[in-house]
Amino acid sequence: MKIRIKGNSVRYRLTKPEVEKFCKTGYFEEQTPFGNQTLTYALKAKEDIVQLEADFKDETITMFLPAREQEIWDRSDRVGYQNTVSVGQGKELFLLLEKDFVCLDETIEDQSDNYPNPNMP
Repeated sequence: MKIRIKGNSVRYRLTKPEVEKFCKTGYFEEQTPFGNQTLTYALKAKEDIVQLEADFKDETITMFLPAREQEIWDRSDRVGYQNTVSVGQGKELFLLLEKDFVCLDETIEDQSDNYPNPNMP
């Protein structure tokens, strides 16, 4: 799972095996160690929500996907989900969750687990 944070937006991209594991278990996480601290970023299915939500607690960013979507995302053609949530004091946070596609440009990154890019020739 990749995370991209820029200003007031957070984006997760998951490879095909990661999406499959999440859909099977309702949870997926990655960790990045920083010396004596670790940043954890997680995706979790949640009942009783209709849009993406997020939380940051105990050095963990958790994005929540409605549980009903968790059950079908791996089998659907849907690329992803997005939502803008109010975080108080007139500020908003943009959330984006996507399947990770093979890049069209040259990259040294291993993309063998990514979804085939629909724009590939």
